[in-house]
Amino acid sequence: MVVIGGGFAGLSAVRELAVADVEVTLVDRHPYNTFQPLLYQVATGALNPGDVTYALRAFISRYRNATFVRASVTSVDPQAQLVHTDESGPLPYDDLVVACGVATNYFDIPGAAEHSISIYTRAGAIAARDRVLSALEKVSLRRTDTPAPVVVVVGGGATGVEMAGALAELRNEAIPLAYPEIQVGEVQIILAEMGEHVLGPFHPSLRRYAAGALRRRGVDLRLGTSLQAVNADSVVVRGPSGESQTISCVATIWATGVSAAPVVRDWNLPTGPGGRIPVGADLRVVGCPQIFAVGDVAATEHPLPQLAQPAIQSGKHAGVQIRRLLAGAPSQAFHYKDKGIMATIGRSAAVVQLPFGLRMRGLPAWLVWLALHILTLVGNRNRLATMINLSVRYFTWPRSLNIVVGDPVDTPLR
Repeated sequence: MVVIGGGFAGLSAVRELAVADVEVTLVDRHPYNTFQPLLYQVATGALNPGDVTYALRAFISRYRNATFVRASVTSVDPQAQLVHTDESGPLPYDDLVVACGVATNYFDIPGAAEHSISIYTRAGAIAARDRVLSALEKVSLRRTDTPAPVVVVVGGGATGVEMAGALAELRNEAIPLAYPEIQVGEVQIILAEMGEHVLGPFHPSLRRYAAGALRRRGVDLRLGTSLQAVNADSVVVRGPSGESQTISCVATIWATGVSAAPVVRDWNLPTGPGGRIPVGADLRVVGCPQIFAVGDVAATEHPLPQLAQPAIQSGKHAGVQIRRLLAGAPSQAFHYKDKGIMATIGRSAAVVQLPFGLRMRGLPAWLVWLALHILTLVGNRNRLATMINLSVRYFTWPRSLNIVVGDPVDTPLR
């Protein structure tokens, strides 16, 4: 068995296959799993990159029938049942699980791919952290040619809201102590959202709470605002009345839009809208009965939210179905169990929406958000480190000055 991708879906599939009498090979171009929901905490200095990443070899070592291959998949041969990579020889499979996740979608906006920083990857979170630090350091020198530090966050979903809220708290509480040369009013955080609300999938009362919490933290919330272009030091936006405006900024942080990685189109598998792989009710790829596609890369009949739970559940389902097929039993249809959605705006402020109309906000929601994210992390060391770092940030912030730490950046980052 071969599993492509070491994210939520891939690891769930490996766990299920680990109890079967099969050999499992996990393939990923990175040697680590990344806990994406907390990458914005890395981008704002609350967590270290190692707190949200876990070595895939350490994960695989738990299972006697599993091995790991660090390589990029170049193609898949469904007829010969081979996975081709750039680093190793062809990997044969009886059953294949494609769980490679997705890549950033820039919606063909000019300059977005070249000049914005996506925080969907470990490298992107570190790049955002270093860019913000560099801007603050330059402003602290009080040079007349240094522009005011404006950060534009694109996207009003959970990632954008969490990023903007964390940046606002960094500005409001840490900068006066760490950078007394900078006036808080000089630093501007803009959150641009094309829709009429932030956190679109949430109940209207939770949307209003989140928007109010952002504004109370000083975030310049611009709803009904679409991005027209991204430059190295500015963005062009169009407001709700149709007027265009150029905003000078030190960083454009991309927190909206994902699509299948372009390389998936070269894998000899069927693809549909957004480059995703169409699957049947049991998550087997259409026309390829030995291949399952799970997580964000799968195009199901009824679209699933691009969250951790659908990925975890679909990966587990694929592993269970392979075990059933090996035992001579028919495969079963996948049914997603909605366990709710949540987002945090900052310290003691979050929104949680659970099934059956249950909703929470404020400190209770923030505690639920914190507990769930710590429990979902891979590895006890990561759970402990994250719990300690976030607890220190909560109880001693801003006195701890656990702020952005990074390397200076003098040129635009991709």
